[in-house]
Amino acid sequence: MSETPVRDDPVALDDAAPADAPDDGGGFIAPVSMEDDPSELFPGDRGTLDAEVRTVLVRLLQRRFLLAEKNPAQWRTLLENQPVVESRLHDLYVQLVVDHERGIAYKKQVRAAETEVPVLLRDEPYTRAETLVLVHLRAVYQRERGGDQTSVRIDVEDVEQAALTYFYDPADTNPAAHQKEVRGAVERLRREGIIEEESEGRFRITGLIEVVLSNERLTALRDWLRHDQPRAATDGDDGTDTEVAP
Repeated sequence: MSETPVRDDPVALDDAAPADAPDDGGGFIAPVSMEDDPSELFPGDRGTLDAEVRTVLVRLLQRRFLLAEKNPAQWRTLLENQPVVESRLHDLYVQLVVDHERGIAYKKQVRAAETEVPVLLRDEPYTRAETLVLVHLRAVYQRERGGDQTSVRIDVEDVEQAALTYFYDPADTNPAAHQKEVRGAVERLRREGIIEEESEGRFRITGLIEVVLSNERLTALRDWLRHDQPRAATDGDDGTDTEVAP
């Protein structure tokens, strides 16, 4: 049985790697240009999220809602990366709410009595006219869906007629101004996706109405309108809020 000889002399210079051999990572790491580093989305980028996940995070902060029906790719990205998206929002004291049944995701400002929390999202109260329109839309949606209607539609004239009843004042000499307020309210709710215009003056009420006005909130507002109608016709808003990024 022969033994393998052990080499005890220093490694000869000829055994060293050539100067032009690829770096094996043992030495200093050379700077990598943006073109050679696809994970860097812009010069100096220190983010760790993929571009698609960053886009979803920005959309959640920009918009009031993320809808699966309207943005299926972003919705899929959100569900696949929900823990990390929630973590980034929590770092900003913002909660993520994902309603799988309705296909809706939205954000909420964290408010803790025991901890002083900086506020990122500002409250944007609905005006008197917007609140009246919301209450009518929610009541119609609730009634029609209770009758097994899969889609609920309404004409703008019906909305105006219902909302304007709360503006009634025998001494009012400018009813056109109230009509303009109601039309403005309809337009805001359209922009927010609560209603969708299918044809001129004809709208579909979306499931967002249930998120904006829960059954409990709807009942409270109906009581407010029923017992305090004179004040409803003069106050600027009723405290119904929407949270938006600054």
